[in-house]
Amino acid sequence: MASDDRPSWQEYFLNITKLVAERSTCTRRKVGAILVRDKRVISTGYNGVPAGITHCDAVGCLRDKLQVPSGERHELCRGLHAEQNAIIQASTHGVSIQGCTLYCTNMPCSICSKMLINAGIIKIYYGEGYTDLLADEMLTEAGIEVVQITE
Repeated sequence: MASDDRPSWQEYFLNITKLVAERSTCTRRKVGAILVRDKRVISTGYNGVPAGITHCDAVGCLRDKLQVPSGERHELCRGLHAEQNAIIQASTHGVSIQGCTLYCTNMPCSICSKMLINAGIIKIYYGEGYTDLLADEMLTEAGIEVVQITE
């Protein structure tokens, strides 16, 4: 906590991601993401199925049924990742996210990292680690600073 008992901007935005994650209907992991520019929230996203599709907490998890380990075979999921939904929300409303910073409860996977690189994200703050060496490698090569915030 900052010396004046106010959270730092990084703590503030990471705390918002935790609230956003509470909307998730994923049975494996609740993830929240926000895109920020000039200390203003531009877009939010949480992991879950596309609009109009039955939620995983109602029909069960396909990845659990197939015994897919965490971090593998992302395509075997009915849902989108929080980062993907934050990008889509901005796009739906015609808002550019180039130059934004991503705050996320979890480290982005390689699929989300590719999207974030092409969307022009300049920095990533995250809470919990996520083992994805390809994501680490690509984000480093793209020059995107990645910072873990631990509590």
